[in-house]
Amino acid sequence: MRPRKSVVLATLFSLMAAFSAGSAQASAASSCKATIYLSFDTGSQSQAEFIAQTLRRHRIKATFFLANEKTVNGDYSLDPAWAPYWKQLLQDGHAFGSHSFDHVYFSRDLPDGRVEVKPQFGAQAGKKLTWTAQQYCDELRRVDQRFMQLTGAKLDPFWRAPGGKLSAQLETAVLSCGYRHVGWSLAGFSGDELPSESWSNPALLKRALDGLKDGDIFMAHLGIWSRKTPWAPENLEPLISGLEQKGFCFATLREHPQYSQKNSRTNSPNK
Repeated sequence: MRPRKSVVLATLFSLMAAFSAGSAQASAASSCKATIYLSFDTGSQSQAEFIAQTLRRHRIKATFFLANEKTVNGDYSLDPAWAPYWKQLLQDGHAFGSHSFDHVYFSRDLPDGRVEVKPQFGAQAGKKLTWTAQQYCDELRRVDQRFMQLTGAKLDPFWRAPGGKLSAQLETAVLSCGYRHVGWSLAGFSGDELPSESWSNPALLKRALDGLKDGDIFMAHLGIWSRKTPWAPENLEPLISGLEQKGFCFATLREHPQYSQKNSRTNSPNK
C-alpha cells in the first residue's frame, strides 16, 4: 500500500525543517567570535529546573559543580530524588565537577601540609576540622562516588572550592589527586549571592554583558537562599541572548584551553 500524499509531504517538511535547523546551528557555530564557559554550583536548587530548561532551549552546554546541599524541597541535592535531574543534564551533554560533598570551606593552611576546614552540611557541619590533604581529596571523591550511584557516570576531573576559598598549598595537593581547580573570571561573577537591595538584577546583567570577554568562566548557582530577588529568572535568558548577539558561543570546561588536556584522564580522580 502506498503512503498517502499528505504523509509523504509531512515527512518531507519534517526533514526540511531538521536540515534547516542543523544548518542554522552550523552557521551560528561558524560565526562564533569568542567563547564563554558557563558554570553553575549547587545551592538551594530553587532555580535548578529553570536553568536546565533555558540551557536546553538554547542548546548550550555548561559545567556543573556538585555538593550535597540542602534544597528548597527539604532534601539534599545529591539525594536519590535528584537522580533524574542529574541524568537529564548528563544526557544533555553538560560537564560535571566536584564542589566537595558537604560543601566544605577552606579556612587556612596548617603545618605538615594539613588544612583547617569547616563543612557547611553533614555530620560535622559548622565545626572547625583539621584535615590532611588526603582527607580533602577523599571529600571531593565522595561526590564522584555519589554521582556514579545516581547516574552511572564519572565526574570530570574538575573541582571548585566553596566560596572560591583555597590556598596554593591546597591546590597543589589536590592536583596530585587528579583534580584541577576551576575558579571564575572577574566579570564572570554573577553576583547572585549579593543582596538584591544593593545589587539589582539589571545592574548585575549590565556588568556581565559589558565585562565578559573571550575565554571567561562565568559562575552562578542553582539557587541562593539569601537573595530576595533571584538572579536566574530575570537575568539568565537576557545574558545568553545578549552574549549570542555579540557573537559569543558557549562550551563546557572540557573545551577550555586551560583544562581540556586534563580530559585524557591520565591522572583522573576516577581511575
